[in-house]
Amino acid sequence: MRAGRCAVPGRLQMSFMAILCNWNVLHAQVDVWIGTGSAWPSEGIYITQLNPDTGKLFRAQVAAEIRGPGFLAMHPKGSHLYAVGSMDQKPVVACYAIEKREGNDGLKFVNALEIGDGGGTHVSVNQAGNLLLTAQYGGGSVASFSLNADGSLAERKQLLEHSGGSGVVAGRQNGPHPHWTGFSPDQRFAFVPDLGLDRVMIYAVDGSRQTIRTHGFAEVPAGGGPRHMKFHPNGRWVYVLNELDLSLTTFNYDAANGSMESLQTLPSVPKEELAREQFKSASEIRVHPNGRFVYSANRGHDTITAYKVDPDTGALQVIEREHVRGATPRNFNIDPSGRWLLAAGQNSHTLASFAIDSETGELTYNQSVIHAPSAICVLFEHE
Repeated sequence: MRAGRCAVPGRLQMSFMAILCNWNVLHAQVDVWIGTGSAWPSEGIYITQLNPDTGKLFRAQVAAEIRGPGFLAMHPKGSHLYAVGSMDQKPVVACYAIEKREGNDGLKFVNALEIGDGGGTHVSVNQAGNLLLTAQYGGGSVASFSLNADGSLAERKQLLEHSGGSGVVAGRQNGPHPHWTGFSPDQRFAFVPDLGLDRVMIYAVDGSRQTIRTHGFAEVPAGGGPRHMKFHPNGRWVYVLNELDLSLTTFNYDAANGSMESLQTLPSVPKEELAREQFKSASEIRVHPNGRFVYSANRGHDTITAYKVDPDTGALQVIEREHVRGATPRNFNIDPSGRWLLAAGQNSHTLASFAIDSETGELTYNQSVIHAPSAICVLFEHE
């Protein structure tokens, strides 16, 4: 969090400024980083701030110029930001040091490494801060990178190619399309939902060597097209968002052997409503910090679906669908306090704020929306 300016122009204003400074400390703003697409009017990575008391957003500003920094990841110490993008027309993962400044925090470029395959789609970092993973949708691969103790990128350790394709949805599942990377709560396993395979690929993690190896997989319904996934805070349930049929599959997770067993698949939007849309695609999924609610985004329908979690089984029940006050919600995120949801409209170039009811899980538009060019990723400072 960042406090506001506390400059004192003169002795006559000292008392007033002291009160103002104390207010700013108590009501510090939360940094929000925005990854964007490569098309105009995007200029790179942006930063805005969220007022944690009111949910209001401040004007977004460019923090670093890079082409197409779609997805971002935070070092566990909060010291560095990582982005998959393009430099010199080559797909790279880039590292930036986060510089605390009076006014807006900034980014200082540290280094970048070539991925060696089609453009990076997603990036994640383990809790030890020594292993970074990227997923390449177009290349059909997953890459592992080692990180130095100072947070900089060390070297690319692996480029693992997925193979095959379920072939259920023509043109989308003729080959592998890894779309997300992440780690189990105990950091022993890594997960890569592959849209083309209708599988979540599971890898065993060797943290000392900063490498991964094939361990197993879990399947979603045929033609589902798994895109992103999240763990429940209790570590026993996994929620996988299926992009192609706009559904969400709940899995029981066995931490002992790193396996997933399907429990339920639930549509995020009724089929009759989707039939009226020219374009339809699920994009992002988040679990509320309190573990009672899950949310997913629906592009084309341009809504966020809210779900209630059964506390005994982890199964989901739809609560509501809330319009995002924008177009094409490629991404959204929930602030660490669990009070606010920020929805990014990629085609409307917007970021809108919603209040979350902690008892019901329902969303209420907060009347705060800012310009965010081609917004693709929303990342809070303490992720």
